[in-house]
Amino acid sequence: MKTCGIKPLSIAVLLSTGLLSGCLFEGEQSLEEIDAPPEEETAANPETNTEEPAPEKGSGEESAEVEEGMEGEEAASETVARELFLIDSNGMVVPQTVELPASKEVATQSLEYLVKDGPISNLLPTGFEAVLPAGTQILGMNLKDNGTMVVDVSKEFKNYQANEEQKILEAMTYTVTQFDNVDRMKLWINGHELKEMPVSGTPISKGVSRSDGINVHVGNNTDVVSSKAVTVYYPSQQSGQEVYQVPVTTRVDAEGELYTSLVQTLLEGPELGSSLQQPFNKEAEVTSAELTDGVLSVTFSEGLLNGQEPKAVAEPALASLVMSLTNMKEVEAVEVKVEGVEQVLNEAGEPLAEPVTRSDINGASEPESL
Repeated sequence: MKTCGIKPLSIAVLLSTGLLSGCLFEGEQSLEEIDAPPEEETAANPETNTEEPAPEKGSGEESAEVEEGMEGEEAASETVARELFLIDSNGMVVPQTVELPASKEVATQSLEYLVKDGPISNLLPTGFEAVLPAGTQILGMNLKDNGTMVVDVSKEFKNYQANEEQKILEAMTYTVTQFDNVDRMKLWINGHELKEMPVSGTPISKGVSRSDGINVHVGNNTDVVSSKAVTVYYPSQQSGQEVYQVPVTTRVDAEGELYTSLVQTLLEGPELGSSLQQPFNKEAEVTSAELTDGVLSVTFSEGLLNGQEPKAVAEPALASLVMSLTNMKEVEAVEVKVEGVEQVLNEAGEPLAEPVTRSDINGASEPESL
C-alpha cells in the first residue's frame, strides 16, 4: 500500500554495529517447548496451577524451526524497523520506531534496546531516554501457548526509583506485545517468578497486558460500567524535534457506538495543561464510522480540513486518528471521508486514495508473529 505522501513521524536510524545475543525462543513461527530447569528455578503458574519453567538462558544456538522462520525478508535485510517504548522529557512513555540489526531473537533484542547505557544510547533522540536500569540483562524469554511471554531479567533490574515502576512495566509490556502472538508479559528475576514489582510492589502475578493501559488518564468517564478503556494518540513535540505521537489510555462512553466515541474523544483533545497538543480544528465533527473487512471508514464534517488551499487533513491530525483507531485489533486501516468533498487530500496535497495503515504513519513493519 502506498504511503499517501505521509512523512513518518518516528525516528529511523541506520546501525552499523551492535548485534546482541538474546533468548532461544525468538523467530516468526510458534516456539517449541523446552525442558524444565532445575527444581529451584520453577514456580507455580497461578493461571494453570502447574509448574511453569523459567525462561531458558540463551546459548546462542537456534532451533531449526526458528532458523526456518528467519529465512525470509528480515533475515535478508541488514536492519529492520522495531517499535521501542522510551521516555520523553515530559515523563511520558512514547513509541519510537528504530532501525535495529536484523536478528533471529527479535523480542529479546527489542528489550535489550530499552536498557539505559546500553546499545540504544547512540540512537536516542534529544530529550528521550531508555527505561530499564543500567546493567539489566535479558537472561531468557519463553513464549507460552496462551500468548504469555515470560521474561527473565538479571538482578540489576531492581535498581530503579519508585516513580519509574509503572513506566518500566508499560514500556516493557508494549514493546513485547508489538508481536502478534504475544498478549501478556510475566516477569522473573534470576529464574524466580515475581508476584509484585520489587520497589513499589505493583501486583503482577497475573502478568501485564496492553489492557492495563499506558500513560493512564482517568478523564471524565469514571463509571467503569458505562465506559470502556481505550488508548488514543495525541501529538507532542520537543524543542527543535519532529512531532511524535503519545499514547494515552482513557475511558470513553461504552453505551454509544465505540468508534465514533473514540474519535469524539480525540476531537475534544488532551487534558488541559498537559504537554500534548490538540491536532484537530475545533469545528471538526465526526458523523459516522463503519468497519468493513478490517478497514474503518470514518466520515467527518468539512471542519476537519485546514483553511489553506487546497484544503487538506493536517498531518498530526491524520496520524493521531490512524494510530488511535488501528490500536484496536480489528482495525487494520482507516479511510478518511469528508462530507461534500469528493477527494480528501493530505497535507502534502496528495489524495488519500487508499486506506491509511499504521505503518504508513510510524514507519514500523507490519505486526509479525514470533
